Amino acid sequence: MPKTAPQGPSTVKAAVRPIPLGLIAALFVPATAAYLWLLRIEEGFRFAHPGALALCPIAVALVAWTGFRRPGDREAALLYSRTSELGLRRSGLVARLKDLPTVLRLLSVVLLVVALARPQTSRAINDIELEGIDIVIALDVSGSMQETDLVPNRLDASKMVIEQFVQRRPNDRIGLVVFGKDAYTHIPLTLDHGTFLRMLAELRIGIIDGRGTAIGNGIGVALNRLRHSEAKSKVIIVLTDGDNNAGNISPEQAARYAQTMGVKIYTILAGDNGGGAATVVDPMGGQHQRQAMNPKLLEEIASMTGGSPYLATDTRALARNFQSILEDLEKSRLRDRGVMYGELYTRFLWPAFAVLLAEIAMRLTRWRRLP
Repeated sequence: MPKTAPQGPSTVKAAVRPIPLGLIAALFVPATAAYLWLLRIEEGFRFAHPGALALCPIAVALVAWTGFRRPGDREAALLYSRTSELGLRRSGLVARLKDLPTVLRLLSVVLLVVALARPQTSRAINDIELEGIDIVIALDVSGSMQETDLVPNRLDASKMVIEQFVQRRPNDRIGLVVFGKDAYTHIPLTLDHGTFLRMLAELRIGIIDGRGTAIGNGIGVALNRLRHSEAKSKVIIVLTDGDNNAGNISPEQAARYAQTMGVKIYTILAGDNGGGAATVVDPMGGQHQRQAMNPKLLEEIASMTGGSPYLATDTRALARNFQSILEDLEKSRLRDRGVMYGELYTRFLWPAFAVLLAEIAMRLTRWRRLP
Protein backbone atom coordinates (compact mmCIF):
# COMPACT_ATOMS: atom_id res chain seq x y z
CA MET A 1 0.00 0.00 0.00
CA PRO A 2 1.57 3.24 -1.06
CA LYS A 3 2.45 5.72 1.71
CA THR A 4 1.34 9.27 1.43
CA ALA A 5 3.94 11.88 1.91
CA PRO A 6 3.65 13.75 5.15
CA GLN A 7 2.04 17.07 4.65
CA GLY A 8 3.86 20.18 5.82
CA PRO A 9 2.31 23.05 7.55
CA SER A 10 -0.63 24.48 5.70
CA THR A 11 -1.29 28.15 5.32
CA VAL A 12 -4.96 28.99 5.74
CA LYS A 13 -6.94 32.09 6.23
CA ALA A 14 -8.65 32.22 9.60
CA ALA A 15 -11.46 34.72 9.67
CA VAL A 16 -12.43 36.28 12.94
CA ARG A 17 -16.08 37.07 13.39
CA PRO A 18 -16.26 40.38 15.26
CA ILE A 19 -19.40 41.60 16.91
CA PRO A 20 -21.15 43.78 14.33
CA LEU A 21 -20.60 47.48 14.76
CA GLY A 22 -24.27 48.05 14.09
CA LEU A 23 -25.11 46.20 17.29
CA ILE A 24 -22.72 48.37 19.30
CA ALA A 25 -24.12 51.52 17.70
CA ALA A 26 -27.62 50.31 18.49
CA LEU A 27 -26.69 50.41 22.16
CA PHE A 28 -25.09 53.87 22.20
CA VAL A 29 -27.22 55.89 19.80
CA PRO A 30 -30.64 55.39 21.49
CA ALA A 31 -29.13 55.99 24.92
CA THR A 32 -27.49 59.24 23.76
CA ALA A 33 -30.66 60.40 22.01
CA ALA A 34 -32.76 59.65 25.10
CA TYR A 35 -30.31 61.56 27.31
CA LEU A 36 -30.40 64.64 25.06
CA TRP A 37 -34.21 64.46 24.89
CA LEU A 38 -34.51 64.34 28.68
CA LEU A 39 -32.18 67.31 29.01
CA ARG A 40 -34.25 69.30 26.56
CA ILE A 41 -37.59 68.44 28.15
CA GLU A 42 -36.59 68.72 31.80
CA GLU A 43 -34.04 71.53 31.79
CA GLY A 44 -34.68 73.81 28.82
CA PHE A 45 -31.72 72.35 26.94
CA ARG A 46 -29.93 74.33 24.21
CA PHE A 47 -26.49 74.71 22.59
CA ALA A 48 -24.69 78.05 22.93
CA HIS A 49 -22.51 77.25 19.86
CA PRO A 50 -24.57 74.83 17.75
CA GLY A 51 -22.26 75.35 14.76
CA ALA A 52 -19.61 73.30 16.54
CA LEU A 53 -21.79 70.22 16.03
CA ALA A 54 -20.82 70.33 12.34
CA LEU A 55 -17.42 69.01 13.40
CA CYS A 56 -19.01 65.80 14.67
CA PRO A 57 -19.45 63.93 11.34
CA ILE A 58 -16.00 65.05 10.16
CA ALA A 59 -14.30 63.84 13.34
CA VAL A 60 -16.27 60.58 13.35
CA ALA A 61 -15.37 59.92 9.70
CA LEU A 62 -11.65 60.45 10.35
CA VAL A 63 -11.63 58.19 13.41
CA ALA A 64 -13.63 55.50 11.60
CA TRP A 65 -11.33 55.61 8.56
CA THR A 66 -8.16 55.26 10.60
CA GLY A 67 -9.57 52.85 13.14
CA PHE A 68 -11.62 50.38 11.14
CA ARG A 69 -9.66 50.23 7.88
CA ARG A 70 -6.06 49.10 8.27
CA PRO A 71 -3.98 47.35 5.57
CA GLY A 72 -4.00 43.59 6.01
CA ASP A 73 -6.44 43.78 8.92
CA ARG A 74 -9.36 42.06 7.20
CA GLU A 75 -8.10 38.55 7.70
CA ALA A 76 -5.15 36.88 9.36
CA ALA A 77 -2.83 34.28 7.79
CA LEU A 78 -2.16 31.46 10.28
CA LEU A 79 0.10 28.38 10.02
CA TYR A 80 -1.32 25.05 11.16
CA SER A 81 0.41 21.65 10.99
CA ARG A 82 -2.95 19.96 10.46
CA THR A 83 -5.84 21.78 8.90
CA SER A 84 -8.26 19.52 10.75
CA GLU A 85 -7.43 21.41 13.97
CA LEU A 86 -8.54 24.68 12.49
CA GLY A 87 -12.17 23.76 12.87
CA LEU A 88 -11.69 23.15 16.57
CA ARG A 89 -10.38 26.70 17.18
CA ARG A 90 -12.89 29.34 18.20
CA SER A 91 -12.28 33.05 18.31
CA GLY A 92 -12.28 34.50 21.81
CA LEU A 93 -14.15 37.49 23.19
CA VAL A 94 -11.16 39.79 22.78
CA ALA A 95 -10.94 38.93 19.08
CA ARG A 96 -14.64 39.46 18.58
CA LEU A 97 -14.44 42.85 20.28
CA LYS A 98 -11.32 43.92 18.42
CA ASP A 99 -13.02 47.12 17.21
CA LEU A 100 -14.31 48.13 20.66
CA PRO A 101 -11.40 50.56 21.35
CA THR A 102 -12.17 52.36 18.11
CA VAL A 103 -15.85 52.54 19.06
CA LEU A 104 -14.88 54.07 22.41
CA ARG A 105 -12.72 56.60 20.61
CA LEU A 106 -15.67 57.50 18.41
CA LEU A 107 -17.85 57.96 21.49
CA SER A 108 -15.28 60.19 23.21
CA VAL A 109 -14.96 62.33 20.07
CA VAL A 110 -18.73 62.78 19.90
CA LEU A 111 -18.90 63.75 23.59
CA LEU A 112 -16.04 66.23 23.16
CA VAL A 113 -17.75 67.87 20.20
CA VAL A 114 -21.01 68.14 22.17
CA ALA A 115 -19.10 69.73 25.07
CA LEU A 116 -17.48 72.16 22.60
CA ALA A 117 -20.97 73.23 21.47
CA ARG A 118 -21.60 74.35 25.11
CA PRO A 119 -24.85 72.66 26.13
CA GLN A 120 -26.81 74.87 28.53
CA THR A 121 -29.96 74.82 30.60
CA SER A 122 -32.39 77.55 31.57
CA ARG A 123 -33.86 75.71 34.56
CA ALA A 124 -30.92 74.36 36.57
CA ILE A 125 -30.98 77.29 39.01
CA ASN A 126 -28.58 75.62 41.47
CA ASP A 127 -25.89 75.58 38.77
CA ILE A 128 -26.25 79.31 38.07
CA GLU A 129 -24.28 81.93 39.90
CA LEU A 130 -26.74 84.78 40.33
CA GLU A 131 -25.63 88.39 40.27
CA GLY A 132 -26.12 90.04 43.68
CA ILE A 133 -28.03 93.21 44.52
CA ASP A 134 -26.70 96.05 46.66
CA ILE A 135 -29.25 96.75 49.39
CA VAL A 136 -29.17 99.46 52.06
CA ILE A 137 -31.73 99.23 54.87
CA ALA A 138 -32.59 102.65 56.37
CA LEU A 139 -33.96 101.89 59.84
CA ASP A 140 -35.77 104.36 62.06
CA VAL A 141 -34.36 104.33 65.62
CA SER A 142 -36.28 107.32 66.96
CA GLY A 143 -37.84 107.14 70.42
CA SER A 144 -41.23 106.07 69.08
CA MET A 145 -39.74 102.77 67.85
CA GLN A 146 -39.94 101.43 71.41
CA GLU A 147 -43.75 101.29 71.32
CA THR A 148 -45.13 97.80 71.89
CA ASP A 149 -47.90 97.51 69.27
CA LEU A 150 -45.37 95.24 67.54
CA VAL A 151 -44.02 92.49 69.81
CA PRO A 152 -41.81 92.98 71.79
CA ASN A 153 -41.51 96.52 70.40
CA ARG A 154 -41.23 98.13 66.99
CA LEU A 155 -37.44 98.21 66.89
CA ASP A 156 -36.85 94.66 68.14
CA ALA A 157 -39.54 93.27 65.83
CA SER A 158 -37.89 95.09 62.92
CA LYS A 159 -34.47 93.70 63.89
CA MET A 160 -35.81 90.11 63.94
CA VAL A 161 -37.41 90.47 60.51
CA ILE A 162 -34.30 92.14 59.06
CA GLU A 163 -32.20 89.26 60.38
CA GLN A 164 -34.39 86.74 58.55
CA PHE A 165 -34.24 88.87 55.41
CA VAL A 166 -30.42 89.04 55.46
CA GLN A 167 -30.12 85.28 55.93
CA ARG A 168 -32.12 84.78 52.74
CA ARG A 169 -29.87 87.06 50.66
CA PRO A 170 -26.47 85.26 50.67
CA ASN A 171 -25.34 86.78 47.34
CA ASP A 172 -26.18 90.41 48.15
CA ARG A 173 -24.13 93.16 49.70
CA ILE A 174 -26.22 94.68 52.48
CA GLY A 175 -25.68 97.85 54.50
CA LEU A 176 -27.55 99.54 57.35
CA VAL A 177 -28.28 103.21 57.89
CA VAL A 178 -29.94 104.37 61.11
CA PHE A 179 -31.82 107.63 61.42
CA GLY A 180 -33.56 109.63 64.11
CA LYS A 181 -33.08 113.36 64.32
CA ASP A 182 -30.19 112.81 61.89
CA ALA A 183 -28.89 109.81 59.90
CA TYR A 184 -25.67 107.79 60.09
CA THR A 185 -24.12 104.74 58.48
CA HIS A 186 -24.20 101.93 61.02
CA ILE A 187 -22.96 99.13 58.71
CA PRO A 188 -21.42 99.79 55.25
CA LEU A 189 -22.27 97.54 52.32
CA THR A 190 -20.83 94.10 53.02
CA LEU A 191 -21.05 90.43 52.15
CA ASP A 192 -19.95 89.57 55.69
CA HIS A 193 -23.46 88.88 56.90
CA GLY A 194 -22.22 87.39 60.16
CA THR A 195 -20.73 90.74 61.18
CA PHE A 196 -23.85 92.51 59.91
CA LEU A 197 -26.10 90.41 62.15
CA ARG A 198 -23.87 90.91 65.21
CA MET A 199 -23.91 94.68 64.79
CA LEU A 200 -27.66 94.61 64.13
CA ALA A 201 -28.20 92.72 67.40
CA GLU A 202 -26.34 95.46 69.31
CA LEU A 203 -28.57 98.21 67.92
CA ARG A 204 -30.85 99.90 70.50
CA ILE A 205 -32.88 103.00 71.14
CA GLY A 206 -30.65 105.89 72.22
CA ILE A 207 -27.68 105.00 70.03
CA ILE A 208 -28.36 108.33 68.24
CA ASP A 209 -30.58 111.32 69.01
CA GLY A 210 -34.11 109.97 68.66
CA ARG A 211 -36.03 113.21 69.11
CA GLY A 212 -37.10 113.34 65.50
CA THR A 213 -37.53 111.33 62.30
CA ALA A 214 -35.32 112.46 59.41
CA ILE A 215 -36.55 110.16 56.65
CA GLY A 216 -35.04 112.34 53.91
CA ASN A 217 -31.62 112.30 55.56
CA GLY A 218 -31.85 108.53 56.02
CA ILE A 219 -32.47 108.05 52.29
CA GLY A 220 -29.70 110.55 51.48
CA VAL A 221 -27.09 108.68 53.55
CA ALA A 222 -28.24 105.37 52.01
CA LEU A 223 -27.81 106.86 48.53
CA ASN A 224 -24.32 107.98 49.47
CA ARG A 225 -23.46 104.35 50.32
CA LEU A 226 -24.74 103.28 46.87
CA ARG A 227 -23.09 106.11 44.93
CA HIS A 228 -20.02 104.06 43.93
CA SER A 229 -21.84 100.73 43.63
CA GLU A 230 -21.29 98.82 40.38
CA ALA A 231 -24.22 96.46 40.97
CA LYS A 232 -26.83 96.39 38.24
CA SER A 233 -29.64 96.54 40.82
CA LYS A 234 -29.54 98.93 43.78
CA VAL A 235 -32.25 99.06 46.44
CA ILE A 236 -33.09 101.03 49.59
CA ILE A 237 -35.56 99.70 52.15
CA VAL A 238 -36.90 102.42 54.45
CA LEU A 239 -38.48 101.15 57.67
CA THR A 240 -40.05 103.86 59.83
CA ASP A 241 -43.05 104.48 62.07
CA GLY A 242 -43.64 108.19 61.56
CA ASP A 243 -43.61 111.27 59.42
CA ASN A 244 -40.58 113.25 58.34
CA ASN A 245 -40.09 115.98 60.96
CA ALA A 246 -36.32 116.53 61.05
CA GLY A 247 -33.24 116.78 58.86
CA ASN A 248 -32.17 119.11 56.07
CA ILE A 249 -33.21 116.94 53.08
CA SER A 250 -36.86 116.40 52.25
CA PRO A 251 -37.94 112.81 51.43
CA GLU A 252 -39.24 113.96 48.04
CA GLN A 253 -35.89 115.52 47.16
CA ALA A 254 -34.07 112.37 48.26
CA ALA A 255 -36.46 110.26 46.16
CA ARG A 256 -35.64 112.38 43.09
CA TYR A 257 -31.95 111.74 43.68
CA ALA A 258 -32.68 108.02 43.93
CA GLN A 259 -34.66 108.18 40.69
CA THR A 260 -31.71 109.80 38.94
CA MET A 261 -29.34 107.12 40.26
CA GLY A 262 -31.66 104.26 39.26
CA VAL A 263 -32.20 103.18 42.87
CA LYS A 264 -35.50 101.60 43.90
CA ILE A 265 -36.94 102.52 47.29
CA TYR A 266 -39.25 100.19 49.21
CA THR A 267 -40.98 101.72 52.22
CA ILE A 268 -42.47 100.00 55.25
CA LEU A 269 -44.62 101.91 57.74
CA ALA A 270 -44.45 99.96 61.01
CA GLY A 271 -46.98 100.22 63.83
CA ASP A 272 -50.49 101.60 64.26
CA ASN A 273 -51.40 104.61 66.37
CA GLY A 274 -54.85 105.08 64.93
CA GLY A 275 -53.79 108.10 62.93
CA GLY A 276 -53.12 110.19 66.03
CA ALA A 277 -50.09 111.35 67.93
CA ALA A 278 -48.52 109.58 70.89
CA THR A 279 -46.37 110.61 73.84
CA VAL A 280 -43.23 108.46 74.07
CA VAL A 281 -40.18 108.38 76.34
CA ASP A 282 -36.84 109.00 74.64
CA PRO A 283 -33.78 107.83 76.63
CA MET A 284 -31.88 110.91 75.44
CA GLY A 285 -34.49 113.60 75.87
CA GLY A 286 -37.32 112.53 78.16
CA GLN A 287 -40.93 112.65 76.96
CA HIS A 288 -41.92 114.19 73.65
CA GLN A 289 -44.86 114.24 71.30
CA ARG A 290 -44.46 112.15 68.14
CA GLN A 291 -46.20 113.29 64.99
CA ALA A 292 -48.83 111.13 63.35
CA MET A 293 -47.89 108.67 60.61
CA ASN A 294 -47.84 109.79 57.00
CA PRO A 295 -48.42 106.76 54.73
CA LYS A 296 -49.03 108.97 51.68
CA LEU A 297 -45.50 110.32 51.93
CA LEU A 298 -44.00 106.81 51.88
CA GLU A 299 -46.27 105.81 48.99
CA GLU A 300 -45.04 108.80 46.99
CA ILE A 301 -41.38 107.98 47.70
CA ALA A 302 -41.82 104.38 46.57
CA SER A 303 -43.83 105.20 43.45
CA MET A 304 -41.29 107.82 42.31
CA THR A 305 -38.49 105.24 42.25
CA GLY A 306 -40.33 102.13 41.02
CA GLY A 307 -40.50 100.48 44.44
CA SER A 308 -43.49 99.49 46.54
CA PRO A 309 -44.97 100.84 49.81
CA TYR A 310 -46.04 98.51 52.62
CA LEU A 311 -47.91 98.91 55.88
CA ALA A 312 -47.23 96.68 58.90
CA THR A 313 -49.62 97.02 61.82
CA ASP A 314 -48.32 93.89 63.57
CA THR A 315 -45.25 91.65 63.61
CA ARG A 316 -46.70 89.11 61.19
CA ALA A 317 -47.54 91.81 58.66
CA LEU A 318 -43.99 93.16 58.99
CA ALA A 319 -42.57 89.71 58.21
CA ARG A 320 -44.94 89.33 55.23
CA ASN A 321 -43.86 92.71 53.89
CA PHE A 322 -40.19 91.77 53.94
CA GLN A 323 -41.08 88.48 52.24
CA SER A 324 -42.93 90.43 49.54
CA ILE A 325 -39.88 92.64 49.03
CA LEU A 326 -37.71 89.52 48.83
CA GLU A 327 -39.92 88.03 46.12
CA ASP A 328 -40.06 91.30 44.20
CA LEU A 329 -36.26 91.58 44.28
CA GLU A 330 -35.95 88.06 42.87
CA LYS A 331 -38.39 88.85 40.05
CA SER A 332 -36.60 92.11 39.33
CA ARG A 333 -33.24 90.37 39.17
CA LEU A 334 -34.59 87.74 36.76
CA ARG A 335 -35.98 90.48 34.52
CA ASP A 336 -32.67 92.33 34.58
CA ARG A 337 -30.70 89.23 33.67
CA GLY A 338 -33.17 88.04 31.01
CA VAL A 339 -33.16 84.27 30.48
CA MET A 340 -30.41 82.74 32.60
CA TYR A 341 -28.54 79.67 31.42
CA GLY A 342 -26.35 77.31 33.38
CA GLU A 343 -23.50 75.41 31.75
CA LEU A 344 -23.87 71.65 31.22
CA TYR A 345 -20.70 70.97 29.22
CA THR A 346 -19.08 69.19 32.18
CA ARG A 347 -21.75 66.47 31.90
CA PHE A 348 -20.23 65.59 28.52
CA LEU A 349 -16.60 66.60 29.03
CA TRP A 350 -15.81 64.30 31.97
CA PRO A 351 -17.51 61.22 30.42
CA ALA A 352 -15.50 61.94 27.23
CA PHE A 353 -12.23 61.86 29.20
CA ALA A 354 -13.32 58.68 31.02
CA VAL A 355 -14.16 56.89 27.75
CA LEU A 356 -10.87 58.06 26.20
CA LEU A 357 -8.88 56.72 29.16
CA ALA A 358 -10.73 53.40 28.87
CA GLU A 359 -9.85 53.22 25.17
CA ILE A 360 -6.17 53.93 25.88
CA ALA A 361 -6.10 51.28 28.63
CA MET A 362 -7.61 48.70 26.27
CA ARG A 363 -5.07 49.42 23.54
CA LEU A 364 -2.22 48.92 26.02
CA THR A 365 -3.47 45.49 27.15
CA ARG A 366 -5.28 42.62 25.42
CA TRP A 367 -6.51 44.82 22.55
CA ARG A 368 -3.02 45.96 21.62
CA ARG A 369 -2.40 45.66 17.88
CA LEU A 370 0.96 44.33 16.79
CA PRO A 371 2.48 45.05 13.34
